[in-house]
Amino acid sequence: MTSAPTLPRAALMGKGNLTEGDINAHLWRLSLPMLWGIGAIVSFQLVDTYYISRLGTDALAAMSFTFPVTFTLFNIIMGFSIAMSSVAARMIGSGNYEDVQRVTTHAIMLVALVSSVLAMLGYLALDPLFTAMGATPLHLSYIKDFMHIWFAGAVCVSIPMVGNAAFRASGDAVTPSVIMIVAAVANAILAPIFIFGLFGMPRLELRGAAMVTVAANGAAMLVGLYFLWHKYHLISLTHVLNLQKFGDSCRRILTIAVPAGVTNVLTPVVGAYITHLLARTGAEAVAAYGIAMRVEAFIFIPVMAVAVGMAPIVGQNWGAHKRDRVRQVVDRAIQFSVMWSLAVAFILVIAARPLARVFSDDALVVHYTSLFFLIVPVSYVFANLLSGWGTTFNAMGKPHLAFIGLFGRLIICLIPAVTLGYMMAQVTGVFLAVAGVGVITGLAVHAYGRYLLRQQQ
Repeated sequence: MTSAPTLPRAALMGKGNLTEGDINAHLWRLSLPMLWGIGAIVSFQLVDTYYISRLGTDALAAMSFTFPVTFTLFNIIMGFSIAMSSVAARMIGSGNYEDVQRVTTHAIMLVALVSSVLAMLGYLALDPLFTAMGATPLHLSYIKDFMHIWFAGAVCVSIPMVGNAAFRASGDAVTPSVIMIVAAVANAILAPIFIFGLFGMPRLELRGAAMVTVAANGAAMLVGLYFLWHKYHLISLTHVLNLQKFGDSCRRILTIAVPAGVTNVLTPVVGAYITHLLARTGAEAVAAYGIAMRVEAFIFIPVMAVAVGMAPIVGQNWGAHKRDRVRQVVDRAIQFSVMWSLAVAFILVIAARPLARVFSDDALVVHYTSLFFLIVPVSYVFANLLSGWGTTFNAMGKPHLAFIGLFGRLIICLIPAVTLGYMMAQVTGVFLAVAGVGVITGLAVHAYGRYLLRQQQ
């Protein structure tokens, strides 16, 4: 194999240097492709939820039980993705191009190992884990159909996340987005065929949903690895065989990945606790919460896209000690987040009940889903500030700040609040607690982030 260039191809083409040029142009160039790429990733869950809702409330509730678990592994691996983006972007920003390929290669090897171990542990703990969450024996039978296959293919879900982060760090957001869009389209087309047994296929229900999800992500993984190796030279077989500096690569990645991963895991862990509380009310409340979580993930794709797009810009400029440019991109991202959150909140409050009916005909499921959309969206404009600042802190190489912010919100504030809320008003109290905590913690983290940037300048 020929020796790789010292700088990723995107940077050699003049597209990877984010320390110069117009901030708005860079932000939109990196964010717009991610709008479709993240939408593709989120659509896997949303599409599966829609089709499985046609199987009945118990199947939908079972799918809702799986969400905190799959989301936990997803968020652990997202920590590695954040680390990959942060480390590679700051290397490029400081001119340290030689190690980008080595760290990218070793990061992919590391995440393959970590995701395999986590999937094995999840498989072994499946019964006690979901029982503790409140799943009934009927729900467990559905859950096993989905999770056994999903755990077997966890590596296929994990590797593309880290590889795509390497593309973005070098200034290319288009390639990973196109790959994930194609995978999502394939999932949307094939899922109903396998779930319902169309065109002569056997009816596989939740097993079919898991099989299609793993297969689509596996194809995306292979295509992504091909582009990383053959076209962009961001990974190399040489570094797979030569592990002399594997320890150094792991140290660089894990320094960000561990706190970022732990921070990300807090969200599904607390989600599992809320699911446990709602299970006391019934499967309908659990199903409604699962619907709401997936709808939220979908409607905030633009905010997520801007956050992902800003990360390499913040990282490169932080590495180049250009603090003014860091402040400018953070300002633009926050402005967009506020405007989008206000618009979404207005739409959800107006369309709460019709939207709930898209996913279920069960009167209680519709009631609880509508209740969520009437209460929680009022907090979006404040709650989303925390996620934006978390992205900024990670890109700056300060993951401990992102951890403190989210730990304070979810563990110190939200768990006691939803517990008290459920005791006082059951499902309504839980939703009110989620909204109130989002407002308070979002404003607090925003105030600190502003203070930090002023101090750094």
